Amino acid sequence: MNKVTLDIRADADHAMLWRDDRLYLLDQRVLPAEEVYIQCDSAADTAAAITAMVVRGAPAIGISAAYGVVLAGRDAFARAGADWRTAMAADLQRLRDSRPTAVNLFWALDRMATFMAGLGEIDPTAALLAEAQAIHAEDRAANFAMGEFGAALIEGPTAVITHCNTGGLATGGHGTALGVIRSAYAAGKITEVYADETRPWLQGNRLTAWELLRDHIPVKVMADGAAAARMAAGGIGWAIVGSDRIAANGDVANKIGTYGLAVAARYHGVRFMVAAPTSTIDMAMASGAGIPIEERAPEEVLSCAGRRIGPEGVGAWNPVFDVTPAALVDAIVTERGVILSPNAEKLAAHMAD
Repeated sequence: MNKVTLDIRADADHAMLWRDDRLYLLDQRVLPAEEVYIQCDSAADTAAAITAMVVRGAPAIGISAAYGVVLAGRDAFARAGADWRTAMAADLQRLRDSRPTAVNLFWALDRMATFMAGLGEIDPTAALLAEAQAIHAEDRAANFAMGEFGAALIEGPTAVITHCNTGGLATGGHGTALGVIRSAYAAGKITEVYADETRPWLQGNRLTAWELLRDHIPVKVMADGAAAARMAAGGIGWAIVGSDRIAANGDVANKIGTYGLAVAARYHGVRFMVAAPTSTIDMAMASGAGIPIEERAPEEVLSCAGRRIGPEGVGAWNPVFDVTPAALVDAIVTERGVILSPNAEKLAAHMAD
């Protein structure tokens, strides 16, 4: 992976770019201090970028992986000609292994695999690229649709709380939970956004605040542990979050700290909304108990901005996600509409539409 500066404004609508026959990913690890791209010339580069959190957010991971398949197919045809499908196998597995929790990754790879099955033995690069670009465009359109559905639920004006980053940086554009916030703010329903800082990667502080600031939406960052006190002070109508995987019964896996936010919201009478595309709903996963929860290195918790803050010799527990039970969720919003008080029956009906 090579770090490069492109002749384009680095913003949430340009977080993933296909240019000059390669993939460029806005490096979310260094925002907002640096606005640079990571150049991915191969599927291996793409998988490494996903694992290293150059790109993060479930929809963005899936889109990036789809572009990784394009790179894999191009390289496989150059090596093996008509036998390119077989030659791609190792690269496809590498992409599949890059992150374990976000189901959009596997959804996108499965869609690309199905598409590949219908191609002939000629160079698949152009066709694979068109399919990856379709996934990218469809996600962006879905986000605008769920933004409108979610905004319609909000009786404003009110302030809201969000957790982690769910905007254009985490998706194909506009955002999931942040897309709802953008749409609701444009409709005059949201007065201010409180963004949890989201330890240990500080996505709320570094990324969500950066996106909202550029959109001229009033935002204040607060420590994750401050959310309950902020709700108790009044004036918060909704907590709005995204998701990396939603089980068939409505349980929601999202960034660590989401579960605690939902518990606090229920206690304080604040409604809790989850915005995610249908590609995030895993109907093969009966409940949140079965969702694999990624754990990352203790150093991420014991350090901040590259500097050790914990004492040498101490350990850390660093799950990246937690699971919020469906009973704590007031609404799941997708590009198809709204599921109020979600449960298995309602999700099945929603996905059958």
